[in-house]
Amino acid sequence: MFGLGWGEALALVVIALLVFGPEKLPQAASQAGRTLRQLRQMANNAKADLQANMGPEFANFDPADLNPKNFVRKHLLDDLENDWNSTPETAAEPVASPTPELGVGEIPPYDNEAT
Repeated sequence: MFGLGWGEALALVVIALLVFGPEKLPQAASQAGRTLRQLRQMANNAKADLQANMGPEFANFDPADLNPKNFVRKHLLDDLENDWNSTPETAAEPVASPTPELGVGEIPPYDNEAT
């Protein structure tokens, strides 16, 4: 939960008990839950309004794509992941070497244009 371990969660509960007291802690927790629910509803309504007002050409627009991390992952890294995860049947065939392999003790050919 939010990257918290059991120790951190227990520490937060103890701090909440000290700050609010055992009488007001249930009221504070229910108020926090209500506030969180309202914030989620407001965010979903704003997203729906944005998509409705942008027109049909942006029907599959997701505001999360505006996050630079998601943008890079979607537009640059998806192709790399698809290539990496492809099966050998769907992967491109390796290019055959134009020169034969050298034998033991054989000197490779010298290329004047390469140096």
